[in-house]
Amino acid sequence: MKKSEDRTGYLFSKGYSNYVFVLLFLLYMFDYIDRMVVTSMFTSIEKDMGISHMQSGLLISAVYWAIVLLTFPVSLLIDRWSRSKTVGIMAIMWSLATALCALTGNFVQLFMARLLIGVGEAGYAPGGSAMISGLYPIDKRARMMGLWNAAIPLGSAIGVLLGGIIAAKLGWKHAFGIVAIPGLIVAILFLFVKDYKTVDLSLYDSERNKVKMEKKDMVREFITKPSVIFTYFGMAAVVFVTTAMLTWLPRYFEAVRQVSQETAGKMASSVMLLAIIGAPLGGYLTDKWRKTRKNARLMFPAVSTLLSAIVLFIALILLQGTMQYIALLIFGVLVLSFISGAAAVTQDVIHPGLRATSYAIAVVVQNLLGASMAPIVIGKIYDLTNIQTAIQILPIVLLIGSVLFWFGSRSYVKDLEKVTTVELEAA
Repeated sequence: MKKSEDRTGYLFSKGYSNYVFVLLFLLYMFDYIDRMVVTSMFTSIEKDMGISHMQSGLLISAVYWAIVLLTFPVSLLIDRWSRSKTVGIMAIMWSLATALCALTGNFVQLFMARLLIGVGEAGYAPGGSAMISGLYPIDKRARMMGLWNAAIPLGSAIGVLLGGIIAAKLGWKHAFGIVAIPGLIVAILFLFVKDYKTVDLSLYDSERNKVKMEKKDMVREFITKPSVIFTYFGMAAVVFVTTAMLTWLPRYFEAVRQVSQETAGKMASSVMLLAIIGAPLGGYLTDKWRKTRKNARLMFPAVSTLLSAIVLFIALILLQGTMQYIALLIFGVLVLSFISGAAAVTQDVIHPGLRATSYAIAVVVQNLLGASMAPIVIGKIYDLTNIQTAIQILPIVLLIGSVLFWFGSRSYVKDLEKVTTVELEAA
């Protein structure tokens, strides 16, 4: 296909774009299944290996540290080489690393295997976001980002659920081997999907002459856009909370509700699974609001994150029993509704040739300050006090995230007007 887009605004046909999207969705789902399956098995692993709560947290943080170290160089490869091939290769790597966890015999070996999962997952979010931005018209971008990011709670919930069930019935090592297989199959399929041509890194000077971007121009592309900088840090705040809940909510239910490891895993997975409603719903509402308010892609995250903070505070501080669980389910719907607009902003206000790099920066910030820190911080507070006290700091973090999104919304429109327009071409 030689033309840049068909008449509907799609790079490829709508049907083929949706096929690629389904594969991207499945890979993101298996990404989080492999990443989070360990959380509902902490009790079994701690008993088997004799490790602390903080060390259990390290098994989650290991993945995110590897992502932080590698996502930026991998994103440069994605932007300048091939999104589809890079994503496929990385997915094969993280699937094999997950299977390797089943063969470990002590904490150090398991920790290293978890690091390898992060090595594989480092390039997926930047590559996937860049592909979706290229596949779909801009007016559908937040909606498709929302649908794609619904794979995060779905995969997390499945991982937590399967981990608890398989650990109880077959032992925790079997869980790693079982969840690795389907992701490996989808990864191989993805190696053969079509991609868009690598975008020339050029911009226009004051006289509308096309000039090659230099390194300083690439740096300026980011540091002169306050909206995207605030978005990066706002995302980190919410990701801190979601990772903390994914990691420690099963243990919270074990301690507070006095239920078994398997039941706690099911309860926690149900809470986070409801984000599968919030993520696409947030994308739909954001795109709808954008028709009347141009900065809606950051105003909506500001509002939804504030509501998440309020609901979580009420659930953890004021409620108990069934009413608390209902409030946590509502929180599950709200907490990830920010992602559609925020993820779209990382693509909207940046040169099309640097979209994977932009999302890579988001990944580095949110994983360094959010995902990698949350399991350790909450685990350490848990070691020093109790799980209730540890979890109760999370509404404050969400409040900080809401404020950051609001600050970003104030400069979004101005930053959008600075972006160089480039037509993508199908490879």
